[in-house]
Amino acid sequence: MPRGSERFPRRARLLTSEEFRRVFRTGRRLPAGPLVVIVAENGRGHPRLGLAISRRHARRATARNRLRRIVRESFRRAQRRLPAVDVVVTSRPGAAQASNRALFAALERCWERLARERPRPVPEA
Repeated sequence: MPRGSERFPRRARLLTSEEFRRVFRTGRRLPAGPLVVIVAENGRGHPRLGLAISRRHARRATARNRLRRIVRESFRRAQRRLPAVDVVVTSRPGAAQASNRALFAALERCWERLARERPRPVPEA
């Protein structure tokens, strides 16, 4: 059972289409092997995750669900180190064929990079 600080509660998720649109519109893209991580500062004091795994890159539902589980688990473990950002993870061609180890390693490199970077202030809307 995950410790309280390592859970993946509702407040750690992007939930609305407007939240996803904002990240796609204003975020910067970071390559993570067969995945792409799009990051935008959120001003909420904690990181949040959204998933946009394409049917085009993972035809079977089981493959898409596997990718989602891996990304959620990797984010759940790393969220304490991350700055206050909204993250959307999308797939690239070949994502469904990548091994779990390769996916975890690519995401870990991305989380490390985000954790090292100094967060930028969020402009007031």
